Amino acid sequence: MIKMVKEGSFLLLNITGRVKDTGGLIETTLEEEAKKSNEYDPSRKYEPRLIIVGEGLLLKAIEDKLKEVEVGQKLELELSPEQAFGFRDANKVRLVPLRKFGDKANELSPGDRVEVDNKIGIVKNIGSGRVQIDFNHPLAGKTLSYQVEVLREIVEENEKVKALIKRRLPLEESKIEFELQDELRIRIPENLFLLEGLQIIKKAIANDVFKYLPNLKKVSFIESFEAPKKEEGKST
Repeated sequence: MIKMVKEGSFLLLNITGRVKDTGGLIETTLEEEAKKSNEYDPSRKYEPRLIIVGEGLLLKAIEDKLKEVEVGQKLELELSPEQAFGFRDANKVRLVPLRKFGDKANELSPGDRVEVDNKIGIVKNIGSGRVQIDFNHPLAGKTLSYQVEVLREIVEENEKVKALIKRRLPLEESKIEFELQDELRIRIPENLFLLEGLQIIKKAIANDVFKYLPNLKKVSFIESFEAPKKEEGKST
């Protein structure tokens, strides 16, 4: 039976995006593709990505195309600027007084990402007490090429829970522990108790569960300490 992708489907994808004209890597889930570029990060684990169709974490043109394919299918897409990040807008290149950056003004250099008036931009030039900042998206005006492989759809509720936890917590899949009955109880490993932003992560996991598994009405997180194991032959 042919299984079509639909809105709300939990999909595991391999995806690689490049700038068409230069071949510059935008993103990839494949280690071998990353190694072909200067973007390879040996500290990162390259693996298929969880995508929930309709969630908006992919460009709309890619999501729309996914709804037309079967699970297991590979896609080759070319996205025009209109379908990707739009055209460059000269009005989004601004000159900002250097003094606006206060004590950090002397640390600025071309290529830095900065935030001004709640907008993120790239420093282009610095001179005469002013900073030229480009607030266009770095990929504005670019035609992009994407290769997408729909590896499989996650259907079982337990698998969906595990996938939602895994994309928020830095855990190997084998280390994810939870109980799913009338409520969802997730065990946080002791080595993650001091993880920066843990409370925000827990709230995000709970929000995901309530959104995508509406039958669940309660999520609890278990954080417990275990006594150190005593070495054999030693007494207290």
